[in-house]
Amino acid sequence: MSAPTQTRSGGQILVEALRAQGVEQAFLVPGESYLAALDALHDAQDITLTVCRQEGGAAMMADAYGKLTNKPGICFVTRGPGAANAAVGLHIAYQDSTPMILFVGQVGRDMLEREAFQEVDFRRMFGQMAKWVAQIDQAERIPEYVGRAFHVATAGRMGPVVLALPEDMLREPAVATQVSAHRPVQAHPSADDLERLKNLLEAAERPFVIVGGRGWDQVACSGFMRFLEAFELPVGAAFRCQDLIDNGRPNYAGDIGIGLNPKLAKRIKEADLLLVVGARLGETTTSGYTLLDSPEPRQRLIHVYPGAEELGRVYYPSLAINAGMKAFAWAVADMTPDGKPAWSDRTREARRDYEDWNAELPNNPGALQLGAVVKWLRGNLPREAIICNGAGNYTAWLHRFYRYRRFGTQLGTTCGSMGYGTPAAVAAKRLHPERPVIAFAGDGCFLMNGQELATAVQYDLPIIVIVVNNGMYGTIRMHQERDYPGRVVGTDLTNPDFAKLAEAYGAFGVAVERSEDFPAAFEAAQAAGRPALIELKIDPEALTPMRSLTEIREAALAGRFKE
Repeated sequence: MSAPTQTRSGGQILVEALRAQGVEQAFLVPGESYLAALDALHDAQDITLTVCRQEGGAAMMADAYGKLTNKPGICFVTRGPGAANAAVGLHIAYQDSTPMILFVGQVGRDMLEREAFQEVDFRRMFGQMAKWVAQIDQAERIPEYVGRAFHVATAGRMGPVVLALPEDMLREPAVATQVSAHRPVQAHPSADDLERLKNLLEAAERPFVIVGGRGWDQVACSGFMRFLEAFELPVGAAFRCQDLIDNGRPNYAGDIGIGLNPKLAKRIKEADLLLVVGARLGETTTSGYTLLDSPEPRQRLIHVYPGAEELGRVYYPSLAINAGMKAFAWAVADMTPDGKPAWSDRTREARRDYEDWNAELPNNPGALQLGAVVKWLRGNLPREAIICNGAGNYTAWLHRFYRYRRFGTQLGTTCGSMGYGTPAAVAAKRLHPERPVIAFAGDGCFLMNGQELATAVQYDLPIIVIVVNNGMYGTIRMHQERDYPGRVVGTDLTNPDFAKLAEAYGAFGVAVERSEDFPAAFEAAQAAGRPALIELKIDPEALTPMRSLTEIREAALAGRFKE
């Protein structure tokens, strides 16, 4: 804690508090409600600002930054409509357990409770979408609130915090005492926890490990891999957490999410022990809560999680360990079995199942095979390349056929929010300009935040956006055909020429209609030296890797007829 300094405006005190917490980047859409903070940021040359085109994109960029760094992503938006737009990114950060701090401009304190221009009570608006929501009414308390926000965002189960900033408070002169930089707090496993874990493992015949969640880094992933290899344990990655395990290692058995390998699902159901580290075991990772029975799983469950409130919330574990991912990984890194594990052959079998599933390229309708595109990228991108994606059926090909080889190379939302890929790619390239960054988006997904391609152009960020265009909201159409076959409504799309749209933004644009034309298009996009967009024109029939649109509809109709 530093001694009080001279009188400063609330905006200046806020920026000083951010610098004291080590903030280096912030994402924002400007607004008149926090002009005093913007003015203070003008003098903060050590904080890199990314000015975005819509608050949803800004909040998603802050989430992506938090995922890559384990530090709170910082986002500034204005009151009312700005906060409403940012809600989508806040929701992502909450469900994905990403550290983030959303600063929202607010009406002046003398206007509160009058429904002044764009006034919203953010405590009520964001109450269920953040770990903590508060309003700073006294400028001298700004460092206290900001310091607490960093502690809350990074402790236990990480997540977002919202701080409302009344406009007049930011202009108000005050003398404030700055607080020291926060230090993230994480629980550690006890010696008894570790002994019981080892005993349960030694007694198992068919163990399986699931990793996921936030709070990992490359060192923790490497330490946990040592443990897995020592015990020869098979491991799967929770939904969109595939970069926690090198997918090329012999222990890796595949991803556990949408489009799950049936053999992997069977293996999890038949396991006699599940060691789950970092994953909440939410709806998607558990295939709609069917891989494990609730509340008492068939398998013995060891659940390791940083937030005590999640342990036993849905599934009652045989052993609950409240621990951060780094602390747990370090604690088990040097643990070794007492003898040769009894399940070694099962681990090798799980790996063979994954490799077969990963290698078997389906022949989908149309001249452009998305599986072939992903496989080409898998063989030609360096291990440090960052792959970003939003939500949609196109991601099933990416999850199944791409292989992630190091931590911090997969950016996707576990809450399934559309429009994430492009803004996430902007944030990733801003943070790692030396690394290739590729964003995947469906046609509907891209147009939800595609305007952030303009942000990439503005900051000269040569990301490559791959737009998978099938002229529909594909995921909804799939469910529509399953539940109401042939009754199509609300899912068809009329799209622009995406390649020309990219060129209008000042980016490189190219359209691809055949698989064999993709490598040259991608290499041209790389050589352009500026943001680029590759439009993949996909046959609408190619709705999933396993079934065409017509096959889904016919199966649904046949099922109805049998009934």
